[in-house]
Amino acid sequence: MRVTIAGAGNVGRSIARELVGNGHEVVLIEREPKAFKTESVKGAEWLLADACEINSLERARLQDCTVVVAATGDDKVNLVVSLLAKTEYGVPRVVARVNHPKNEWLFNESWGVDVSVSTPRLLSALVEEAVTVGDLVRLLSFRHGEANLVEVTLPQDTEHAGQRVGSISWPPDVALVAILRDARVMVPSADDPLEAGDELLFVAAPDQEDALHDVLATRPETAAAAAEGAAGDDDSDVEN
Repeated sequence: MRVTIAGAGNVGRSIARELVGNGHEVVLIEREPKAFKTESVKGAEWLLADACEINSLERARLQDCTVVVAATGDDKVNLVVSLLAKTEYGVPRVVARVNHPKNEWLFNESWGVDVSVSTPRLLSALVEEAVTVGDLVRLLSFRHGEANLVEVTLPQDTEHAGQRVGSISWPPDVALVAILRDARVMVPSADDPLEAGDELLFVAAPDQEDALHDVLATRPETAAAAAEGAAGDDDSDVEN
């Protein structure tokens, strides 16, 4: 896979090292000579150029790239790079860094962004995840908020301990994708029992997060009713 990264600061170089280490072809574009540290990412191609200029992107052969990462410390630059990558070169996947939370609303498909990563939001989510038990914590959004990765840690007094995953009626548009237990990462099957202290990772539609919380907060015998109620509400909304 060929990946172009705009911005060779600490973030851009870290991404590049990971990708090169995984066997991908990486191009780093950096306009500041003092940040042009070719020895810091061996195996990557470097361009001393302005990623907002078409001729720079031509030199990077963006038309051959599978992914473009706009990773500079300037949100305006990241938006311009994303828009050019998508509209001028049809890059299949554009990932953009959000430096200031107030600009997060701009990073959508209108600007060519497929996935935006807000460092402040991600850090706050990780803090919540570390200290919160029993409540849903949103870790990441996919496709501009159409689905979220959410986490909940089952408390020690959970009524769901011993209950099989397949016996729980989860709300619609919710998928349990992993169980973190001790040092293990488990791909859940219908027969796996839940345990107190489990960290459950779900991909869920935003409008089903409250229903998911209700299912996990209720006693097992009433969880199914909570999920059915959420599905009924969803059906009624469609009919109207």
